[in-house]
Amino acid sequence: MEPGAWRNRTTVTEFILLGLTENIRLQPILFALFLCAYVVTVGGNLSILAAIFVEPKLHTPMYYFLGTLSLLDIGCITVTVPPLLACLLAQQCRVPYAACISQLFFFHLLAGVDCHLLTAMAYDRYLAICQPLTYSTRMSREVQGALVGICCTVSFINAMTHTMAVSVLDFCGPNVVNHFYCDLPPLFQLSCSSIHLNGQLLFVGATFMGVIPMILISVSYAHVAAAVLRIRSAEGRKKAFSTCGSHLTVVCIFYGTGFFSYMRLGSVSASDKDKGIGILNTILSPMLNPLIYSLRNPDVQGALRRVLTGKRPSE
Repeated sequence: MEPGAWRNRTTVTEFILLGLTENIRLQPILFALFLCAYVVTVGGNLSILAAIFVEPKLHTPMYYFLGTLSLLDIGCITVTVPPLLACLLAQQCRVPYAACISQLFFFHLLAGVDCHLLTAMAYDRYLAICQPLTYSTRMSREVQGALVGICCTVSFINAMTHTMAVSVLDFCGPNVVNHFYCDLPPLFQLSCSSIHLNGQLLFVGATFMGVIPMILISVSYAHVAAAVLRIRSAEGRKKAFSTCGSHLTVVCIFYGTGFFSYMRLGSVSASDKDKGIGILNTILSPMLNPLIYSLRNPDVQGALRRVLTGKRPSE
């Protein structure tokens, strides 16, 4: 839909984001904090990508998915943080209607791919631990590419559906959004037309993007846990659990904050708690992922050291 068509449907041509605080003295401090968080997140995820690229040991399906996750984390934080930094510098945040809708679309697109990619990573661990003899054939490069393609397609359909549904709502004023980026719940609160259909779409979207992936992840790890407990060697059990522990930590952070954010439509007013959950979901989670995946992984740590020191990997 063209921007001109959007304007014909609504009297609101821009939104005013309240951001994280209205205290002008705190804004330079927040600017420095979030700039550092952005640099650390992008740098950390690029380091993971570089390590995977240069280290032959990491040319496996698990690290292919991890590299894709790093790209998504860079995308997610880039959608939200640079506009936030610009608002903190300007000490006001006026966002054109079309820009707000675009941010909404790209955020849900990238976050949606993240949801299903975590499911694909759980399936990869299931095959590696429970079906090791057929793992190489059942998780070939073609299968890896197909899984990522499915993740992107499902997420695109979900993001486009929500974006189109929001774009036909009437916004008659006020136009003040109590958040630091454009998202569905805060925009629903400003609509002067019925959001019943939007609520139903959000529920259906949460089912396909959250509930079903969580069920699949749970089933995968139930089989993994059963298989690991059958391993007689304590060292073998420890190694198997260590490859899954990082992924489970990321899943808990990502889905925990996501469900809290989007399953609270009964709340009629936004609060600072929503902003805190937004920070955790859009900033801290992408920033922590490289640390979580490399903290207990000697292969990644060794590859990162070689990237930083410029040493060539051993064949």
